[in-house]
Amino acid sequence: MRPVRRRHLPSLGALATFEVAAKHLSFTLAAKELNITQGAVSQQIRLLETAFEVPLFVRKHNALELTAAGTDLFEAVSAGLDTISGGVALLRPDIQPQAVTISATDGMAAFWLKPLIDSFRAEHPSIGFVILASDEDGTLRNYSGVDIALLCGNERSEVGEELHFLFPEEAQPVCSPDYFAAHGPFETPQSLNQANLLHLHERHWSADAIGWQPLGWEQWFRAQNARWERGPSSLSTNKVALLIEAALAGEGVILGWRHMIRPMLEDGRLVVAHPAPLTAGRGNFLRCPSIALQRPAVARFVDHLLGSLEQ
Repeated sequence: MRPVRRRHLPSLGALATFEVAAKHLSFTLAAKELNITQGAVSQQIRLLETAFEVPLFVRKHNALELTAAGTDLFEAVSAGLDTISGGVALLRPDIQPQAVTISATDGMAAFWLKPLIDSFRAEHPSIGFVILASDEDGTLRNYSGVDIALLCGNERSEVGEELHFLFPEEAQPVCSPDYFAAHGPFETPQSLNQANLLHLHERHWSADAIGWQPLGWEQWFRAQNARWERGPSSLSTNKVALLIEAALAGEGVILGWRHMIRPMLEDGRLVVAHPAPLTAGRGNFLRCPSIALQRPAVARFVDHLLGSLEQ
């Protein structure tokens, strides 16, 4: 019998650290995700480069790039770790926790995702959820434990097995029925300048987890060939939830994201203040790695989420 050749591999932990660093192209973000020091990340990368006798990163001022060897290793390690993770889960499926981890912005999580989770759990009460919501931390979508990432923007990746288009990013002026009765109707775009226009502060648009161009009153008026007069407003905030709560309380008019305010329009808590929409030219996407879809809980929720778009 021929002797079995042992595989000569570096530490699995070092390879896992390399994968996270390569994913973020940042030792600092890798250290944050792995809950270790940046020095520990750097040391493990150096050990790999010494073992392979090739550089894996091009170290620039405040930036990292993968070398050709680093790119090849990243693809191989990612595929290998996914296979190992899937194999471990299959060994003892009966004790694997049935939980789905999802990343999203604050508003998306509260007003679009959570109602879908509630309706899903009415039929699958044994499946739990972890929601990582933030307008500040854009790295959450890349955490290794995230099964589903809800994204907004002009995604360069092709829509396909792992990336699904959900809906366009659109907003429309809305307010409570009582506010509309007291201050409306707003028959022309310019007439909305007479309303208390609640709006998102510029800080919202510059947050790390947002990173796209503003969608606010200035853009809405411009799209209607009108001018925003920037009258006094009772509320400007970087949090979508506070705006929606203020509109529901009858404080004024907001630009409501259609996918978030749809239930409130349907049950009459909000009404359309002016019919003209504002389209941002970008979309909302669902990203789910194929390895995550191998878990029944994840696959079922993705089907539920995508199925809700057809209703």
